Parts: sequence; structure tokens; C-alpha cells
Amino acid sequence: MAGVCSLLFALAAASGAAGASPSHAFLERLCDDFGPRLTGSAANAAALDALAAELRSLGYAPEKVPFELPGWERGDDRVELLAPFARRLRIAALCYSQAHEPFEAEVADLGNGRPEDQPRGDLRGRVGLLASTTPLQTSEIVARAESLGLRAILFINREGGGQLLARTGSFQGRPLPLPIYSLAQEEGRWLARLLARGTPVRVRVATASRCVPATSANLVVRIPGRVPSRLIVGAHFDSWDLGQGAMDNGIGIAQLHALALALRGTRPHHTLELIWFNGEEQGLWGSRAAAAALGDTPVVALLNLDMVGVPIGVNALGDDSLVPALERWHRGRGEPRRLPKGVENLNWLASDHTPYQLAGVRTLTFNGPIPRDSVRYYHDLADTIDKVPPALIEDSAAIIIDLVRTLAADTSLSAWRRPAADTEKLFTRFGLEKRLRTMGLWPPPSTP
Repeated sequence: MAGVCSLLFALAAASGAAGASPSHAFLERLCDDFGPRLTGSAANAAALDALAAELRSLGYAPEKVPFELPGWERGDDRVELLAPFARRLRIAALCYSQAHEPFEAEVADLGNGRPEDQPRGDLRGRVGLLASTTPLQTSEIVARAESLGLRAILFINREGGGQLLARTGSFQGRPLPLPIYSLAQEEGRWLARLLARGTPVRVRVATASRCVPATSANLVVRIPGRVPSRLIVGAHFDSWDLGQGAMDNGIGIAQLHALALALRGTRPHHTLELIWFNGEEQGLWGSRAAAAALGDTPVVALLNLDMVGVPIGVNALGDDSLVPALERWHRGRGEPRRLPKGVENLNWLASDHTPYQLAGVRTLTFNGPIPRDSVRYYHDLADTIDKVPPALIEDSAAIIIDLVRTLAADTSLSAWRRPAADTEKLFTRFGLEKRLRTMGLWPPPSTP
């Protein structure tokens, strides 16, 4: 599969050299002119205004739908090695790490974070060094650190090359009781080797990042259909604040832009709603707000576009009732245009489809892998526009547009909400309820 993925990406890069698609050109301007789009930041708001202006130029009337969220601002955070020598470590605080008075502490290697991995003795007041291979969720890491009396966690990165992968520290938006830092893999392993040889390691930790209330907005475009039932297509607009967010999720922004271009002047059977969500990275805040506001709105399904490369499959995300419609679409494409993986039906978590699933709405997405030599940089400084060849947008958007047009015209599809009991089964079937519980999203609410 990696070979297929790399070949598709290489073909996209080669065919894109002739000239950028309008949607890729818009994404390039968005990335270069505004930079990272952290939810609640001035850059995010300005970039969203630019998208709204672009959509108005296409003849649409985009609507900003504001929502409040637990915000977070990155400060000039520092973790400095004091012993056995002086060095400023390469770190990035996890979202919802909170400012505190600077302190000095010894470092203890926690291994994978399991009880059998931790060193013997009293660890109170120390800074824990945690391996990238830990099986623990962030909430479990926090609980473990608190039980041991640790003052901070240094979480070794899973990627090498000095990378720092930003991530949220709390899907519930709560200030973390102790700072957690992503630490460059090379430095983390360096510290681990010193500790394994019995060399004391001491650091100074100064966290300036802070949790602040924030207001943001989703951007919505509606294309009226012949019936009020809605087919929603969404992509998150926000990014982390280290790189440009070109892959995550600039790709989805551009694909939704291409869809808006293709649908101008059309009147589908089902009403179409295009949503650029904010707040996905910190905790799905924009899609939570949008799903909560649905009430009894008739919804056929939500298609989520989050880091979708050129599709090799379409995924009903565990909802058996969507599979027949997707198989009809796939058969209708004809042999040369069919996707290598066809129709899949595997549920997964932590993107903007999840709040809609919990509200009983059917959801789907694409299996569109991005090659490892590019995708390894997501959430990192190097998530930049050069990782997204123009034809990736053009070729992926062509498949997305084809599916959306087909589903929007399908009179056999009707609005439907899954009962709460069936929603529970949608997640327990794939063993996802434990993680949802740590995210504060389990059990599912009653559906309207």
C-alpha cells in the first residue's frame, strides 16, 4: 500500500508541475499570507475572513457561525538542561499546558509509563521522561503523573529529525495540572541514555503558555436543494501553530474550495451544506458546536475531509446503512476509475465526524493516504505548502466532487438519525468507547 500511495503522490506532483489548480493557488496564498491558523488567534480570524471573501467572489453568501471554546495561547516556554551540562532543549508545550512559576527538578525515566517501567523510590517533585511508545492516552499520562507527584512530563517525539509534533493535552479543554512537553526524539533518547548510565539529569522548566477563554467561528455555505434534507461536507480550517498547516488541514480547505467552485449554479436534490470547522485540533470544538445546534434538522450524512490525499477507498465509518449508496456510486464509476480499496466500513475517532456520529448522524470519509516522507511532518514546523503538490488537490477533488454530486442527487437517500443505543454499538463494535470516555464524550447523548 505504501508503494501505491507513493506512486499516486509522485504522479500528482508531476502532473501538478504544469500549473496550480485555482484551489491549490488559494491554499498557497492562505498559507503564505497568514501562516498558522491556531483557533482563537488573530491569524486564524484573518485567514477565515480571506476565505469568506473568496467565497463571496464565487457568488456565495458564506455565514460565520460563532462559538466559544476553551482557548490556549503558546508562550515563550523553556526547558533548559542544567546538569550534566547546560543546554536549551527543543520542546513544544501540549495545548492546555498552563503557566507556572519556573522550577528546577531532577529527571526520572518513566519508560512507557507503566508501573513496572518506573524507577524505584520517591518520584515526587521530579520531571518524568516518557517514551514515544507509551500505550497511555494523554489523560492517563496526566493521572499517572499526578499520582507520582511529578511536576512536568517530557514526552519523547515519535518522529526523528528534531521534529516537534503539536497536539492537544485535553479534549475536555481543562488546564493541565502539570505542563506536558513534546521533546525532540534525539534529545529525549540522549537524556534516557544518561539516566540509564546513572548520570543525574536536572532541568529548569518555565511555562509561559496559558489557557484563555476564546471565541471562534465556523464558516458555512448552503446550496439550496429541492428538498430540505442536508448533505453536509466539512473540513477543519484550523491548524496547529508551528507550521502552515498545509497538509493538516489545508488539503481539506482546498478540497472544499474546489467543491464550492464545481457546484456554482447547481440545484441538487438534497440541500448541500459546506462547513469549514474551527477548533478541531484543540478538541473538536467547532464540530461539537455545529452538531449540538442541529436540533431536528434533517441530515442525510456528513462527509468529513481531514487530510485526505488522492482517495484509494471510501469509508462509511462503521455505518452499514451507507454502504449500499457508496457501492452504487463506486460501481457507476466504471472499471478504470474505481478506487483500489473500494468501499470500506471502519470507524475511527478524533476528527470532526465524531460529534456528528454521537448526535446520531451518519458519516463517511475517504481513505486517501499521504506518503510518509510528507505526512511525517504533520503538526510540525515543516507542515508547509511544498508538501502539497497542486495535482493532489485537483485529483482528489475530482473524486470528492463526483461522490458529492452523486449523493446529493440520490433520491433514495433520506435523512435519518441513529438511536442512542445504535450509536453506542457503532463505537463499541470497534472498541472505541474507552478513548471516548477519556475525551469526555461517552456515553453518547440521547438523539432527538
